[in-house]
Amino acid sequence: MADPRLKAAIKAKEFIVAPGIFDMISARIADRMGFKALYATGYGTVASHLGIPDAGVATFTDMVSRMSRFAQGSQTPVIADADTGYGGLLNVRHTVMGYEAGGVTAIQLEDQEVPKKCGHTPGRRVIPAEEMALKIEVAAEARKSEDFLIIARTDARTTLGLDEAIRRGKLYRKAGADIVFIESPETEDEMKRIGQEIDAPLLSNNVDGGGRTPILSAEKLASYGYSIAIYPALGFLSMTAALERSYGHLKQHGVTHGLPEGVIYDFAEMNNLMGFPEVWDFDRRWARPEGAKAAE
Repeated sequence: MADPRLKAAIKAKEFIVAPGIFDMISARIADRMGFKALYATGYGTVASHLGIPDAGVATFTDMVSRMSRFAQGSQTPVIADADTGYGGLLNVRHTVMGYEAGGVTAIQLEDQEVPKKCGHTPGRRVIPAEEMALKIEVAAEARKSEDFLIIARTDARTTLGLDEAIRRGKLYRKAGADIVFIESPETEDEMKRIGQEIDAPLLSNNVDGGGRTPILSAEKLASYGYSIAIYPALGFLSMTAALERSYGHLKQHGVTHGLPEGVIYDFAEMNNLMGFPEVWDFDRRWARPEGAKAAE
């Protein structure tokens, strides 16, 4: 079931910083740090699962099991990317029902054409705004709990301009979106204008490593009217950099000695992170004396 804490935090005007998770290791690490929400990134999940670009190839079936596992394996509310809803109106209903049943707390739906393209990349095209508004209405009707939040994302800014993106944000809010996500504003002034003109909780997408949108502090975003800041790429970019450095060192030196401090995670701590102490405790409690036979 959806976690009511996310909706309550937004209502209480608590600003939410959500790190990107893309596999269960990243989810477990982020889950124990006290964030108010985690953001299950489509880009990172598709990359880690399929090893391909986030370009509309991954299906509902590919994604729902992973998003559900993130939610079920975390104590923190999970915001999950659901692309375009994986098709038309019937697909959107099916997607909402599947994500909600899996324990996701908020679902992100976007107004791109199928096949979609990753945000902050070129060539994105959007469907008519009225068609997307219908998708939002269907999503709102399909959910079982009002604690399950619908995030409406528009990619119109890059190809159609900021005015059209803001118009769409307002329309999607009216259609039933709980949170509005204007993708890829290109200046701080644009972000400020979005906050002034759209009367809804707003989400800012902070893409480390070269995104199109300025990365602003939580304090500044809150002052502009935003409620949530996601950092979808932080986890998988950090992981990729660490792996490249570690594997490169091994290839060059033929041994792992000499890696900088902090590049390698402590193995004992990794065992704790993955829950081995509980397994070992179980084994101790149920261990049979040497030579004993199981009951027949």
